[in-house]
Amino acid sequence: MMLIVLRRKRILAFVLFFLLVGGSFSITSFTSFFDSFSNSFFVKAQDPVEALQQQIDDLEKLKQLSEQATDPLENELDSLEKKISSAQLGIAAAQNQTKELEGDINNREEDLVVQYIIFTNRIAQQYKRSRTFSPLMLFFNSGTASKLTKTLAYSTSVQAQDNRLIRSLTDEITSLELDKQKLENDQVTLASLEKQLGIQANFFQVEIGKARNYQNDLAGQIATLSAQQQAIINARSGTYTTSVGEVPLADDFNASIGYKASAPGNSFAVFSFGAYTHRNGMSQYGANARAKEGQSVEEILAAYYPGTTINKDYPEMGSINVEGYGSISFEDTYLQGIYEMPASWHVNALKAQAIAARTFAIKYTNNGSGTICTTESCQVFKNSPKGGNWQTAVNDTKKWVLVDGGGNPVSTQYASTHGGYSNTSGWDTTDKSNSGDWSTRAWENKGSSPWFYKSWYRSGYSSSGANCGRAHPWLSQEEFSDIINAWVVRKNPNGADVNRITPVTINECNIGGQGGDPYSLSELRDKANGSGGAVTSISSVSVSHNGSGQTATVSVNTNRGTISIAGSEFKESFNLRAPGYLRIPQSSFSFFNIEHKN
Repeated sequence: MMLIVLRRKRILAFVLFFLLVGGSFSITSFTSFFDSFSNSFFVKAQDPVEALQQQIDDLEKLKQLSEQATDPLENELDSLEKKISSAQLGIAAAQNQTKELEGDINNREEDLVVQYIIFTNRIAQQYKRSRTFSPLMLFFNSGTASKLTKTLAYSTSVQAQDNRLIRSLTDEITSLELDKQKLENDQVTLASLEKQLGIQANFFQVEIGKARNYQNDLAGQIATLSAQQQAIINARSGTYTTSVGEVPLADDFNASIGYKASAPGNSFAVFSFGAYTHRNGMSQYGANARAKEGQSVEEILAAYYPGTTINKDYPEMGSINVEGYGSISFEDTYLQGIYEMPASWHVNALKAQAIAARTFAIKYTNNGSGTICTTESCQVFKNSPKGGNWQTAVNDTKKWVLVDGGGNPVSTQYASTHGGYSNTSGWDTTDKSNSGDWSTRAWENKGSSPWFYKSWYRSGYSSSGANCGRAHPWLSQEEFSDIINAWVVRKNPNGADVNRITPVTINECNIGGQGGDPYSLSELRDKANGSGGAVTSISSVSVSHNGSGQTATVSVNTNRGTISIAGSEFKESFNLRAPGYLRIPQSSFSFFNIEHKN
């Protein structure tokens, strides 16, 4: 019955809301690794990570729609709560005014009683005088006509005044009684309105609660899918985090360029510049190399955060809310417990890190109003002072914060390794150039980052990670040709099932707990023959890079002639088809090189 009073636009909001909340939703069963779609240029077989991402995106959209439908309800509830509050205030005000009127009425009634007593006494006295004295006596006692007139006038005036006062008091009491009655009626009306508003508000609260439960359920599904997605990523190429001090060194010699001398003849390996990194802000290994070569704190920060300045007297944030620890001292506890850079590194690198960490925390929490996490998702914190040179770096840079032109703290993201290129500052080389053998001039290479140039064939960081029976990342002639054939078939399926372009070792390696029915090498060659011609031998391969830190093209000299492949397409085909845990571990960009051992 409440819906009768709703405006048309609110009814439409309800319709949308109930369609979202009341409808059923289920996540499509993940029974295969890949979904395919086609366009005029490229047929893409999604890998499990992308398939899960699509589901996550769909759920996010559904959650967003539900939130959008809930917003009008919350606005309406807020409006109702304000009306209820206003009604309650009106009732309270009416009650107070009623009490005041009751007091005024009582006072006026007391005045009326007094005046009535005076009036009756005066009437009684006049009656007695009229019985004792005759009008003639009054006439003779007055002496003169003037005195007689005054006496009569005074008597008449007193009576008239008494009458006026009584009438005035009576009229005022009547008026006050009417006002009191009106206020009492207003209280009844407001109380009824408050009740009706309460019913409506309760309805909205229930429906909003249903919506929030629905959204929380979607959020849970998203979290589950995200965990599955991360498990696949971790299994296929090893996770890569941004915390130098917390991540084991990638000390597997077989994954380094140094192993090339021992690699099998006529084999190929893909080496990435950087791994899982956002490429924003400061490179920690790059900062340490710059410090070792004499750059100041100001020079290091200016290189990675151009357009900023250091405010060396920024208002100190006394405390910070830390996830799992509550409110703690910002300078003395939180910053002293940041484990992002080894304390043995150059003091100027540590100071740059301290300023970046301080600025990041201030910006992330909006000057302390929010809460910060303790993992690489924010910055690594342990509730234990790191001490040593790190303590010195924090203390020496106290109140130092990176700000923009308006004096506001900037976003100071950082990562251990960018792969020689930063989104915020371009090429991270000694001359900011990518010409020639640029990698030797890369600050991260000079800083000996173990992730600067690395091939990935294990499930973890180091030689202890599972490798699915592979002793190194080098692919044979047949295996590398198979990667190119995967690209050929995906480019022009011609009836092939692109969902079967998965690693031949997918079942034995348990990649993310998934399985499938991959084409064998010979089966994929047959499919490639039907798609324009299979690649059976490769004599050489070359890679070109663009000015934005991306692999532009991969040129492969094959039995079919030279095949030119876009860097992003090669990465997709490689990650879909490469055996074991081999992968190009970059999520948002493609920046790699291919080594050939003759």
